[in-house]
Amino acid sequence: MTAVTLGPEGTYSHRATTAVADDDAIDFRQSVTSIVDAVAGGEYERGVIPIENSIEGSVTESLDALAEYDVAVVREIVTPIRHALLAQGPEFDTVASHSQALAQCRAYLEREYPDATLEAVASTAQGVEFAREDPSVAGIGHPANAENGTNLEVLAEDIQDRDSNATRFFAIAPADERTEGGGKTSLVVYPDVDYPGLLLELLEPFAQRDINMARVESRPSGQRLGDYVFHIDIEAGLYERRTKEALEEIEELAEGGWVRRLGSYDTEHVVE
Repeated sequence: MTAVTLGPEGTYSHRATTAVADDDAIDFRQSVTSIVDAVAGGEYERGVIPIENSIEGSVTESLDALAEYDVAVVREIVTPIRHALLAQGPEFDTVASHSQALAQCRAYLEREYPDATLEAVASTAQGVEFAREDPSVAGIGHPANAENGTNLEVLAEDIQDRDSNATRFFAIAPADERTEGGGKTSLVVYPDVDYPGLLLELLEPFAQRDINMARVESRPSGQRLGDYVFHIDIEAGLYERRTKEALEEIEELAEGGWVRRLGSYDTEHVVE
């Protein structure tokens, strides 16, 4: 099975992707949007994208791409995030990493390196690459990035602000692989209307059927100011009668817009 995820090699996305594809069958892209586009077009059998971090919240580019492209969510992968500070030596003036990683280590960096310049780059692995190339740069990434004879050393481990730091990833597939079986379901709802009580009306069909919502979040639709798309995760499968009944009501409410069933799936915890 071929898969694509955020690169270069060594990102947390890469580590999560090894749960769905062999290492020699994984390719890399520099943006989530390009990953979702490639999977939607059938170029890859699977893509793995970050959805939500326990400290910094949702990855907005992923949410927007799932609203724009028609793909299936077939699996959820949850992995702990262990950040380490990696550099050629203790003297550096810049810390380069993904913006989420920098934010997840904010307290540590402010306390230990208050004068360092923080540089946001495309991925944690790219920041580590910069650190390999330039002794004045440190990267933030998994401590394994300093193994295998590299010129980097681990200056500090577990520098994330909270020990519970973890990230949810979605394994996505072409839309025709969407399934109704699984313990969770993800939906994207675009009502194309706005009136007082709309969100409550969208949520009531789940509450009335004892369907727990794991997440609900709004994102700008891009159509006009104040117009939103809603991302909803529920703890029920599309195969269940209660889910089908709830979605029938929601589709009536959103008859001027659309409801996208991303699919039902199960969760896997990957600990490395």
